[in-house]
Amino acid sequence: MAEVWKCAGLRWAAGSGSALVWEGGRTSPLTWGKRVAFAVAEGGVRTCVGARGHPCPVRASVPGRSTGARCEECARLDRAHSVAADTIADDPRPYHVYLAWFGPGMIKVGITAVERGSARLLEQGAVCFTWLGAGPLMAARRTEELLRAALDVPDRIPYAEKRAVRAALPGTAEERSAELAGLHARAGALAGWPESLEREPYRPFDHWAVFGLDGLPPATGQVSELVPGAVVAGELVAAAGPDLHLAVDGGGVVVLDTRLMTGWELGAARGGAGTGRLTVPIRELRVPRAAADVQEGLF
Repeated sequence: MAEVWKCAGLRWAAGSGSALVWEGGRTSPLTWGKRVAFAVAEGGVRTCVGARGHPCPVRASVPGRSTGARCEECARLDRAHSVAADTIADDPRPYHVYLAWFGPGMIKVGITAVERGSARLLEQGAVCFTWLGAGPLMAARRTEELLRAALDVPDRIPYAEKRAVRAALPGTAEERSAELAGLHARAGALAGWPESLEREPYRPFDHWAVFGLDGLPPATGQVSELVPGAVVAGELVAAAGPDLHLAVDGGGVVVLDTRLMTGWELGAARGGAGTGRLTVPIRELRVPRAAADVQEGLF
């Protein structure tokens, strides 16, 4: 390949959609119908992306199936400065507490810096969400723990479960936000909220159109890893969280988790790549049993 790039991941920003980000700051905005095509360097090795903006000092190799793309030491350093890992207690910024909905029976509670707006929700692939309140970091943390314990709401939902139900979600914003409304009311009735957290009224935000989910065909598979010399080419039909839904040759839709792209040297897919060719390992995308049971009751 004459020229190669290294992907730094998929970036979401409220109001401006998504874009692939490359090392050095270059971006590739993503729009529906856009052809996404690249080839992995022949004989290439996937290397650690480093931590907190610093390169890996030993350029360690990392497994192709890893979505973190970090060696053990860089992963440790990254989490040592992570609000999500609860390792920072003195951040002076105000934080939002939110409820996010990904599908029937899939609601999580979380926190995000107020200055980030809805970017964190877009990054997670939240189809709709509502704020619960805002305040100091530790007050937001205590509220998150209160809801987890009192209402049995998780703070994580696996991406595999989110993508498996994405093409079979209710078609109206009212249906999609109904569970949020009920849980927001239950949360508001709980005792023990920190006094320093300012509560917010129920107001649903919907990412259905932002993600391109209207009429989304069910995915037939997902890319399990990239390998040296492999080609990925397809038409972008939807994007949510780190996932790109690509229409490929044969009429199917395959999900590419863009976190699998980081750490590889990538170049243009040239002659013979076609408009929807994949030469990477693909695994079946399965609907979790719990989600399937809920879905059967609704449809």
